[in-house]
Amino acid sequence: MATKIYIVYYSTYGHVERLAHEILKGASTVDGVEVKLWQVPETLPEKVLVKVGAPPKSDVPIITAHELADADGFIFGFPTKFGMMASQFKAFLDSTGGLWRTQQLAGKPAGLFFSTSSQAGGQESTALTAVTQLVHHGLIYVPIGYTAGAVMFDMETVKGGSPYGAGTIDGNGTRQPCEIELQIAFHQGQYFAGIAKRFKGSA
Repeated sequence: MATKIYIVYYSTYGHVERLAHEILKGASTVDGVEVKLWQVPETLPEKVLVKVGAPPKSDVPIITAHELADADGFIFGFPTKFGMMASQFKAFLDSTGGLWRTQQLAGKPAGLFFSTSSQAGGQESTALTAVTQLVHHGLIYVPIGYTAGAVMFDMETVKGGSPYGAGTIDGNGTRQPCEIELQIAFHQGQYFAGIAKRFKGSA
């Protein structure tokens, strides 16, 4: 039976979504793994999204809290707001109280990825503050460490990503993910899928 991985994200301008698709590609290279993309619900009114210049949402399906229970592992992605996950993603996690009460997600692996507006905008603090959400559900955090290799030590390129997970620097919407950021995202998907598969095989 395939190991089912859900990549669940929120993306305002498409940067996190771009990483999500690259993570999907990486995870899909692992045999015996089934990967699916999901968006969390938007909480901003349409008129606000128009005002801030957000593009229309893609056709990736919107997830509901109870659907999380169907997966064997998760990779959660979101933009940073003041060093923490965006409120849209936090609102979704706030809706998972029923799963928390029954601990249906406990023992399953979870990874994180993110975007920030600048290099010092929360590439590490966003993951650190998000870990509390995983802990209360009994999820097992799977960081990537430095397993992506030499690209993580590159000093010539402005880039996101860290041992905590893939990341991008969006420059307040003026910049798209660079090749190194996409490479780390691909690696995270592949690396996480292998670990999730081993978790399920040993259960």
